[in-house]
Amino acid sequence: MDYKTIAYETDDRVAIITFNRPERLNAFSLELRDEVAHAVNTADSDPEIRVIVITGAGERAFSAGYDIKQSAEAPKKTVAQWRDRLAGDYDFTFSVWNCSKPVIAMINGYCLAGALEFAQMCDIRYCSDDSTFGVVETRFSSGVVTMIMPWVVGARARELVYTGDKIDAAEALRLGLVNKVFPKKDLRQETMKIAKRMSRVALACLQWNKRSINNTYDAQGFQAAMRYGLEACTILDATETPEYQKFDELRREKGLNEAMRWRDDQFRQFE
Repeated sequence: MDYKTIAYETDDRVAIITFNRPERLNAFSLELRDEVAHAVNTADSDPEIRVIVITGAGERAFSAGYDIKQSAEAPKKTVAQWRDRLAGDYDFTFSVWNCSKPVIAMINGYCLAGALEFAQMCDIRYCSDDSTFGVVETRFSSGVVTMIMPWVVGARARELVYTGDKIDAAEALRLGLVNKVFPKKDLRQETMKIAKRMSRVALACLQWNKRSINNTYDAQGFQAAMRYGLEACTILDATETPEYQKFDELRREKGLNEAMRWRDDQFRQFE
């Protein structure tokens, strides 16, 4: 397949998928969402590939999350339309969870909102020392479609979800949100070294161990909890709170920058 919004390459036994919209901080458009899912499936089906690494193009971002500029250009949605759209986002994030092979998120710079959800659905996360993380969508009353964070950092997820605060790489490591932090210049080299070391393990061993670990989550109610998160997100996104109405009005009439400026001003005095 000839991809337009991502890049796909292989190196030894490792497939590398790169979000390739650096001019938009690699924001997840509908096209990118579908292309990533296709590329993950391609790597999963390739008997020569044992490990998948996913990263973002450019120096600034892994990804800023779902493309809210694109969503502002679309007509307002009914509840049923929200459900269809969010189900697609939900399936997109589950593409890496359901992949039979280990998936590593190589995070360089911003990893925000839906991108943070996606990264947490990967098996392992390595980041650069300048990375920034945040559930920032809550600050304009948008739902979290893939509520994976409580399963990654436990009860500490509450503060990050409730405030929308951003944290740096050191704090992400302390919370267990990422596995390792590397200097930015060394991130790719160090990540690929680990990925290739991992790829020396027998493929069947990697696959059965991933199945076993995922099943541990399922035995604790993971699937039911995640599906409830999807429904809660649908209800919230279809509920036009005063905060969401103002944000949406500004991004449609004056542009995304003005909407983001208004959003940030609501929190600035308390930072």
